[in-house]
Amino acid sequence: MTRESFDYIIIGAGSAGAVLANRLTEDPDCRVLLLEAGPMDYSLWIHMPSAFDKPMGSRRYNWGYATDPEPFMDNRRMDCPRGHVLGGSSSINGMAYVRGNALDYEGWAEDFGLEDWRYADVLPYFRRAEDFDQGANAYHGSGGPLHVTTGAMRNPLYRAFVEAGMAAGYPETEDMNGYQQEGFGPMFMTTRDGIRWSTANAYLRPVMRRANLTIRTRALTETLTFETDRASGVRYRHRGRVQQAQAEREVLLCAGAINSPQILMRSGVGPADQLRGHGIDVRHDLPGVGGNLQDHLEVYVQYACREPITLFSALKPWNQARIGLQWLTTRRGLGASNHFESGGFIRSEAGVRYPNLQYHFMPIAVTYDGSVSADCHGFQAHVGPMRPESRGRVSLGGSDPEDAPRIVFNYMGTERDRREMRDAVRLTREVIEQAPMDRFRDRPLSPDVNVQSDAEIDAWVRIHGESAYHPSGTCRMGRPDDAETVVDGQGRVRGIAGLRVVDASIMPRITTGNLNAPTIMMAEKLADAIRGATPARDPQPWYEAVDWQERQR
Repeated sequence: MTRESFDYIIIGAGSAGAVLANRLTEDPDCRVLLLEAGPMDYSLWIHMPSAFDKPMGSRRYNWGYATDPEPFMDNRRMDCPRGHVLGGSSSINGMAYVRGNALDYEGWAEDFGLEDWRYADVLPYFRRAEDFDQGANAYHGSGGPLHVTTGAMRNPLYRAFVEAGMAAGYPETEDMNGYQQEGFGPMFMTTRDGIRWSTANAYLRPVMRRANLTIRTRALTETLTFETDRASGVRYRHRGRVQQAQAEREVLLCAGAINSPQILMRSGVGPADQLRGHGIDVRHDLPGVGGNLQDHLEVYVQYACREPITLFSALKPWNQARIGLQWLTTRRGLGASNHFESGGFIRSEAGVRYPNLQYHFMPIAVTYDGSVSADCHGFQAHVGPMRPESRGRVSLGGSDPEDAPRIVFNYMGTERDRREMRDAVRLTREVIEQAPMDRFRDRPLSPDVNVQSDAEIDAWVRIHGESAYHPSGTCRMGRPDDAETVVDGQGRVRGIAGLRVVDASIMPRITTGNLNAPTIMMAEKLADAIRGATPARDPQPWYEAVDWQERQR
């Protein structure tokens, strides 16, 4: 076994780990080892935005996890893809750039005692990360590593969907990541000049030649190592050999909401009874590890389209070849977009303070894995609740690093969650049936017109509901007197010195929207905490509907 020494060891080169590797090595005297279990991100399918279903469906770049039978979803085993490649899930995701609502972060402070995570405390880090194609303003940054592109909305269906939302009585918003999230408008994507702008491209490629940064891919973490109550390093497998690295300062666990709790538990940090059940010596009994698992469940409300203007034609092999050639030679055309170019956030009922339903609109009727739902031109609105009450758990499937974890989300486990999803289906139908969609709207594809009652919608959701791939919360931040708290507001693991978790697992409650942008923000913020820098702060106003207590819209 070879042994090396670094100041920091980062486990996971994904949306958070890549950020930390970049920021910590800005100090030339700071030596960093970055370990990634997956390979390099050399595939063209990764970098071509429209082809994101290919790496997501690949066992080379995706851990390929599945849940245990979901008890409230007809006992279906549901896909839970996680990035297994440089860039992590930012290299296989749908590239939607959504920050969440200001009140998400205010809620973290008020409900979980995280006073340093209010909106004023996180906004500067969103800006620091960003290179916005519209330029800097009070809410957006320019010149940061992460390029953010505004959806072009050239297909008339995108604009028709926005106008249909407005016709139904909802507001329009030009920037769901700025002052006003609520409403319908353009979406934003993490692409640059027609290329996926993963954290590998944004944060790692510009600094790979730094002498103080060592990156190892195909490096599978076996376990953390300890000296008494302090994390001292990592034991990992690389090129057929077991190696050990010493961390002089800290070990930074950035393996994501599924793998971070798995690594902690494998190392003896977690619920004592579960660890003993797998023959693992208990280093520190921390019952919250693996619990509090949250995700966004969504459904695809699909209609046939009267005009042949959707992406259905792009699925023909000869057209795919043409699109691919155009992208290869110019980085333009249909291959350069993720095709989530308009969307929205709404409240499902009066008394909901800020949006609890999200829309992504696509001018095609298709599933995430690229399979066509109907042999015709069509379009769809992805919709789902944003703050589910249901909570699940990540558990060990075994003590070996090759053993997949056990995952159960308990989707639709509460009556509130089921009611919000019913509302989502009914409100979406209402939007699509507005006059701006008359020119395009044909027959419903899914759900069909016979799905109307609560019981019928519930049954349809159980069959057709899919993860939005936003697992979070399994190593959550919180108050020190809360037994379920795993880390403090600076990501430090309770009871273990020299160890932090920095990724979506530390969210105490899931944010309103996609999780990639908030995860990058959290890593930017905690990079300052690790370096001992003065935290940035910038109070800016945010939108709330003045009559939210009395009106749904």
